[in-house]
Amino acid sequence: MRDDQFWKADSSNDVTDFAVNRRDFMKIAGGGIIFLFTIDDLEALAQQRSGLNLATDFNAYLRIGADGRVTCYSGKIEMGQGVYTSLAQELADELDVSPDSVEMVMGDTDLCPWDMGTFGSMSTRFFGQALRTAAAEARNVLIEMASEKLKIDAANLTVSNGVISDKKDPKKKATYGELSEGKRIERHIGLKKLKAPSEFKVIGTSALRRDAELKVTGKAMYAGDIRLPGMLYAKILRPPAHGAKLISADLSEAKKVDGVQVVKDGDFIAVIHKFPDVAEAALGKIEAKFSPFEDHLDDKNIFEHFLKVADEGKVIAKTGDLPAGEKESSATFDQTYYNDYVAHSPIEPHTATASMEDGKLTIWASTQTPFPAKDEVARELGLEPKNVRIITPFLGGGFGGKSRNLQVVEAARLAKLTGKPVQVAWTRKEEFFYDSFRPAAVVKIRSGVSGTGAMSFWDYKVYFAGERGAVAPYNIRHHLTTAYDAGRRGGPGVHPFATGPWRAPGNNTNTFARESQIDIMAAKAGIDPLAFRLQNLTDKKLINVLNVAADKFGWSPAKGPSGRGYGIACGTDAGASVASIAEVKVNKSTGEVRVVRVVCAQDMGLAINPEGAKIQMEGCITMGMGYALTEQIHFKDGKILDTNFDSYELPRFSWLPKIETFLIEDKEADPQGGGEPAIITMGGALANAIFDACGARLFSLPMTAERVKEALKS
Repeated sequence: MRDDQFWKADSSNDVTDFAVNRRDFMKIAGGGIIFLFTIDDLEALAQQRSGLNLATDFNAYLRIGADGRVTCYSGKIEMGQGVYTSLAQELADELDVSPDSVEMVMGDTDLCPWDMGTFGSMSTRFFGQALRTAAAEARNVLIEMASEKLKIDAANLTVSNGVISDKKDPKKKATYGELSEGKRIERHIGLKKLKAPSEFKVIGTSALRRDAELKVTGKAMYAGDIRLPGMLYAKILRPPAHGAKLISADLSEAKKVDGVQVVKDGDFIAVIHKFPDVAEAALGKIEAKFSPFEDHLDDKNIFEHFLKVADEGKVIAKTGDLPAGEKESSATFDQTYYNDYVAHSPIEPHTATASMEDGKLTIWASTQTPFPAKDEVARELGLEPKNVRIITPFLGGGFGGKSRNLQVVEAARLAKLTGKPVQVAWTRKEEFFYDSFRPAAVVKIRSGVSGTGAMSFWDYKVYFAGERGAVAPYNIRHHLTTAYDAGRRGGPGVHPFATGPWRAPGNNTNTFARESQIDIMAAKAGIDPLAFRLQNLTDKKLINVLNVAADKFGWSPAKGPSGRGYGIACGTDAGASVASIAEVKVNKSTGEVRVVRVVCAQDMGLAINPEGAKIQMEGCITMGMGYALTEQIHFKDGKILDTNFDSYELPRFSWLPKIETFLIEDKEADPQGGGEPAIITMGGALANAIFDACGARLFSLPMTAERVKEALKS
């Protein structure tokens, strides 16, 4: 690595320059000790910790100022998952400072090292581990500096709360701030042994979220809260359907509105004004004609379409011989499962505020991917990357849906064209129209069970949901898992609009299908569904979370359907194992499902902030009720028919059941993902609970009241 330059690596492993060189960063950061944690170190760390070569996706550095305060610069962002708190806890523990003395600077492309984005429950699993290593080595360097200053052997020094002192004479001491005062010291750090769990003081303790007061008092800043002198609000002309092209636009009436500026750049037309409602009214005066667009796809025939356009498939797991397994079966099962498109629906719509001064664009953006956003803006506007800065405030939810940056480019484009600060904030209708939906999908399963209750064969085919969670965790002698993806979740000609990751992408669909099929097999075999799972599992973590959930729930064995309304599902995601048991009541007249209780047990290794982890589990369970029971996108000929929450129904507070979460903590284990695992089991647990309550088996998500009523008829 060149001495004066950071590097980043993109997904193709090609290397390009990082935007801010070290000298520039030092100018911005001011005095203090800067600790650099580089790609080579992270590669070794990633391989050491997980066997994965994810090193080039992460960089980190931290600064200790003359006032003793510690600043962590991270390309990760905070969108409600709590890493703003937990990363500070990890840094504080390894560095031996108070968490209150740690400041997090996140998602600023001029200050933070390159990062691919915040998704996949990877912030704690990988960046957190790297940050701990950086802090551990920084502590070691500071002890060496104190040894030189105090003229005391390093072995005779101890550290507590940012103060290094002589073990024999505590009066002989030096603070971190004193060691860095008046200096600009750059230290490169290497791998360092981390603290043993017995030494933890902050890690593993429940902490109040650092952003809690800001958010409940309304002081927290989001991209839409940015106010700049002379700032204008933009409203943009949108097509009526995906695929429709602009033929003509009469702008004359819009231009007559006092104070309005109409911007036209090719097919891109926007109205800007100092008040957003005036801009909206002026936009409505534009007479636009679009080409008709008909692709004849809708939410009814999309699944048939998938099966027609599917590629030849990719085998992702195979053992034994399916025909042999079929011969061993006393009963076989052949089922097809369906999943509708689902929207991300974050509280905060996509928003960006852009300002161009002296040839440099600064954009405050609600984005999960600030560095890719920077590159996209530079590419689309023909700018040098060094002249684009993305600042990421808090996000009001993302769930994978803020990985694209359409609104960022729109705001940047308008700021460049007008020379004025411009804010683009999507309406809820725009949010639905331009969402990158969780893909609709089909899963086909053929399976068998032997006379002893063993799973004898398993033939699993998943269409366009992705591979995540597709491979069954059960012990099956003869199995085949095939993914039909045409490029992970679908290339051109598959989906009529954009699709993308949605909290534990693919695993929701795969776990719903798999765990429903498991219950069908257990019922046919006349075996309690918990006992059937335990009989066919060898994974110790899954066995453990199932037993813990069953114990906390008060599970008693019964063959399904028992009439109790109990449903169970388990799975793995982001390195964590999870099991959920749900209790439901079904109104057989209306088909309405009421979730009474959910018990969830999760093994995610070391939990940095246990209370924060449980909050994430509760959020997953609540959000999971939506995709399981009500959330579906209706569309026809490229038109999105759901434009707000009157027809697209999210979970409501009045729905919430009694939720009980249990962490199986293993402080000796590396931390695993916590932001997504608990959501994957909700579809399966509720489907199985509905069957247990009334004998109706649902094969499509969401399990709306109408679908439950239809299932009850059969």
